[in-house]
Amino acid sequence: MRSILVDVMPEETRMAILEDGALRELEVERPGHSHLVGNIYKGRVQNVLPGMQAAFVDIGGRKNAFLYIGDGHSADVAGGAGGGERVHIGQSLLVQVVKDAAGSKGPRVTTHLTLPGRNVVLMPTASYVGLSRRIEDEGERTRLRELAESLCPPGMGLIVRTAAGGQDAEAIKADVRYLTRLWSTIEARLHLLAAPALLYRDAELAIRLVRDSMTGDVDEMLVDDAVTYQRIQELLQFSYPALSRRVRLYDGATPLFRAYHVEEAVAGLAERVVHLPSGGFLVIDHTEALTVIDVNTGKFVGEENLADTVYRMNMEAAGEILRQLRLRDIGGIIVVDFIDMETAEQKERLLEYLREAARRDRSKTNVVGITALGLVEITRKKSRQNFEGIVYRDCPACGGKGRVESPETVAVRICRHIRRIEARAHAPFGYEVEVEKDVATDISTAGALDVLRRDVGIPVRLTPRPDLHPGAYVITQLSR
Repeated sequence: MRSILVDVMPEETRMAILEDGALRELEVERPGHSHLVGNIYKGRVQNVLPGMQAAFVDIGGRKNAFLYIGDGHSADVAGGAGGGERVHIGQSLLVQVVKDAAGSKGPRVTTHLTLPGRNVVLMPTASYVGLSRRIEDEGERTRLRELAESLCPPGMGLIVRTAAGGQDAEAIKADVRYLTRLWSTIEARLHLLAAPALLYRDAELAIRLVRDSMTGDVDEMLVDDAVTYQRIQELLQFSYPALSRRVRLYDGATPLFRAYHVEEAVAGLAERVVHLPSGGFLVIDHTEALTVIDVNTGKFVGEENLADTVYRMNMEAAGEILRQLRLRDIGGIIVVDFIDMETAEQKERLLEYLREAARRDRSKTNVVGITALGLVEITRKKSRQNFEGIVYRDCPACGGKGRVESPETVAVRICRHIRRIEARAHAPFGYEVEVEKDVATDISTAGALDVLRRDVGIPVRLTPRPDLHPGAYVITQLSR
């Protein structure tokens, strides 16, 4: 049973995909965090990096976009190798965002443009025909390829999407006609507007949902907003009438996500530790370019021998890891430290299981293999800002490190600071030290300032302040 839930508020739209009642995918969109991926801009080159075959392009945002020339087909950075058109400062370029801004990095753009429809993707700057790898029937692949080649506009390219499987020629032809007209509109805006300018904005979440996720294997879609429900119905009636009967307006008294137990699952996405049904658990840690996942047996002790216990634990963990990658939309390089297995056969079965599960992921996921250290390497394409990036920000106390200094460390810094002051000018009436209230309690209980008091021979008074950072303190010399 595959279900799609759409929860709509003016402040936020959320989409959840459930498989047999379990949350498999989640996407959140807010007006203040609108995604840039898919948008097409007329940009202006601000800087070129010949040594990196790259350029920075102003597309009208807070940060310039990064363009790697290898992403295009005919462009080349001025001063670099290659025989294409040279990119230079001040030049106008037609680019499309392929990756949202993240952290200190701006968005990434390409000159290889794509316009997605429901059944096909039009490539105005390419000239080839491709098919989704998820269409497996060879007869259907042949039919769709021949159809796409006959419909492909001159000088352009087409990619046939999974949703096109089983569709008649007229449905695919209508998609091509619509996308060709859309490209003509973009070209007209290109000549009218000065750079930087937005020429095309990708559809909002509800529309992308119909275009990309509402396929024949979806049993039901529930929408809790009447206006959004009506828009989805109109879109499906136009593009895929048979699926419109599977969409229902949810009007239950219990909020949609709560009624289907999605809220509890969403709350767990913030946790570093993910518990497994058997008693084992995963630990997920992130760096800017790498995600590390550690598999632990926890309370799982198995019923037979050690090798069987380890294998079963790893297989259970593998399924949950692929689920967490989809749920949290983790991209880039992922390294998994599974529990060591004894036989090559078990390792190969684990890799095959991971690869099979990865095929069900809409984002391109590649299980590379096992390294010499016994770690499994996975790469996953990431383009849009994920759930964590939208919902959370770095902790103001720890700055994103996940740790703050211990009270003992704060006490040592206070002692060092006061001794430095005393070396310059003695304070006869002593000092008042303001610290965060819990830190003050810990320092007082441990007597961490007693040695300082004896050495300098003056009072040092601790004052708790609830508004202070746990690692901060304020020292004041007492006047009497």
